Amino acid sequence: MTRVVVITGSASGIGRGMAERFAEDGCRVGIADINVEAAEQVADELSTSCEAVAYPVDVSKEDSVASCIDAVLQRWGRLDVLCANAGIYPAAPLGEMTEAEWDHVTGINLKGVFFCVKHAIVPMRQQRSGRIIVTASVTGPVVGYPGMTHYAAAKAGTVGLVRTAALELASQGITINAVMPGNVLTPGWKGQPQEYIDAAVESIPLKRLGLPKDIANAAHFFADERSDYITGQTLIIDGGQTLPETAQVMDGW
Repeated sequence: MTRVVVITGSASGIGRGMAERFAEDGCRVGIADINVEAAEQVADELSTSCEAVAYPVDVSKEDSVASCIDAVLQRWGRLDVLCANAGIYPAAPLGEMTEAEWDHVTGINLKGVFFCVKHAIVPMRQQRSGRIIVTASVTGPVVGYPGMTHYAAAKAGTVGLVRTAALELASQGITINAVMPGNVLTPGWKGQPQEYIDAAVESIPLKRLGLPKDIANAAHFFADERSDYITGQTLIIDGGQTLPETAQVMDGW
């Protein structure tokens, strides 16, 4: 049986890396993104190795998510893997943050995950099987970052969602887990000063930024039969960045 995989935010960055990884297996891959033109381009590029289709979706709108899942089911008749990956990370100081800015970030990064999981579990419950992988972050659940209060709150919230949803879904053959990336080289890094990039690399024990494929490999594991007995868990993928007690602890190592 060819598995059906839907990945939100897969027109670029980590989501695209996930799409490429599942395409290697020959899965049917739904490239779900608000940027329809970019999603169609990714789907076209992946079509040489799998059946890939672009689906428009705004994860902050429940009717849009429902329509996306319905379209997938109409085409392929099932849904085996959901990667709830779509997210944004604009910065705003807490004291200057507007309600609209807070709502925009949490609406996509947290409420959007809720909508995606809510609608994906409908066919998964009927199948009595399914794998859900949520893209969280080290920012929020593990560490903080100035100017990212809304983002941190949303990502911490997704971890709570994953843990509790795991309990509700376990008896139905559905697992849900989260990947927690650190600094990953995505299009969002374009235009950053080289000094900023160098400082980020220096703070990582493995001395490189993560790549989308690093996160994609972890998501692929959570979707694989090797993880059948794992649910409600998180996996940090950050090159060891969150391990040191202080910035100086790695000096000389």
